[in-house]
Amino acid sequence: MTNIQFAKRLQPLQSNVFADMDRAKALALAAGQQLIDLSLGSSDLPAEAHVIEAIAQSLHDRTTHGYLLFNGTQGFREAAANWYEQKFGIKIDPQTEVLPLIGSQEGTAHLPLALLNPGDFALLLDPGYPSHAGGVYLASGQIYPMPLREENGFLPVFADIPAPVLAQSRMMVLSYPHNPTAAIAPLSFFQEAVAFCQQHNLVLVHDFPYVDLVFETTGGWGKEGHGDMGTQRHGDNSLSASSSQSPVPSILQADPEKSISIEFFTLSKSYNMGGFRIGYAIGNAQLINALRQVKAAVDFNQYRGILNGAIAALTGPQIGVKTAVATFQQRRDTFITALHRIGWNVPTPQATMYIWAKLPSFWSQNSIEFCTQLVKQTGVAASPGAGFGKSGEGYVRFALVHEPCLLETAVERMAKFLNSN
Repeated sequence: MTNIQFAKRLQPLQSNVFADMDRAKALALAAGQQLIDLSLGSSDLPAEAHVIEAIAQSLHDRTTHGYLLFNGTQGFREAAANWYEQKFGIKIDPQTEVLPLIGSQEGTAHLPLALLNPGDFALLLDPGYPSHAGGVYLASGQIYPMPLREENGFLPVFADIPAPVLAQSRMMVLSYPHNPTAAIAPLSFFQEAVAFCQQHNLVLVHDFPYVDLVFETTGGWGKEGHGDMGTQRHGDNSLSASSSQSPVPSILQADPEKSISIEFFTLSKSYNMGGFRIGYAIGNAQLINALRQVKAAVDFNQYRGILNGAIAALTGPQIGVKTAVATFQQRRDTFITALHRIGWNVPTPQATMYIWAKLPSFWSQNSIEFCTQLVKQTGVAASPGAGFGKSGEGYVRFALVHEPCLLETAVERMAKFLNSN
């Protein structure tokens, strides 16, 4: 057999907790368990009818069947720019400051290829979304994890980053509302991040998939709720955002000149279009162009009909977004109430579709084994905190992707599991 030599950059990608959990789910199913999968943050809600209709109509238009180059995405880029201006009061040039993506994950995975030379550092949240690290590894970069602690509202402490690391760093990646902790960040935190990155000549990347999945009880940007996230270190917002229609801030509101910042948005969460793989990058024109160069070497663009559906989503009625938020808020309340009923006291998150739960003391240092045994014995699948980074150990993430009755059933099964272990 030929001895194939693979690149060293693949080595950090070989260990994947979520692949291990997929195997554990398959074994549970084979053993006869009725699976309740709360491990994957893929919305079970449908895309809106007018979105599906726009895509369906495109199928009959033969001009949509060919390759789609950048100029052919103009209508989508204009819709994205208008959406951002209406939501955040930020003027966007659709020609130079917007780039269509196959979901925001493509952007966070490919941007390091445009920014990092081998050995350069990227500053990432720990815990954080796995593709953020994957993109750095593929670019042969190094990762400095910024630990997120509950006592800090799950916000990183920039002053803790060592000077030698900063000297070799080229980018920082943030993401609020945050997956997996569900934390939100106030505008003052983003202003601090922008100033820090400007001081140290870092590109500031903000992954922003949960912009709309923010619940009514927030009362503003990080001012109440889950441990008063962000208020211990950050006071009231000093920058007025009266023109904003969003309950959480965009990084571009803290960097309106777009001096160092780029933001990624996906239609997967707000518009339940995860399987359609459509999102976009928005921000600094030089960064957009650099990412466009990488993208041009990898692919063309999505099918034009999907972009037509995305245009319909961004420009059409937004009642579906409000319905999705209300649905996930109801599920959150059901799940939290059920957990409290069995004695598992978990804070109520202000945003996202996740519950970030601190594990009982018996499992506090083994989230992977907890999730493996939980699905094996009960059929309830969850994501171990360790899969999101070292600082995620001791936690488990539940995705609220089922109806309330199934969430109640999941908690009942977990109660029996906890009592027997």
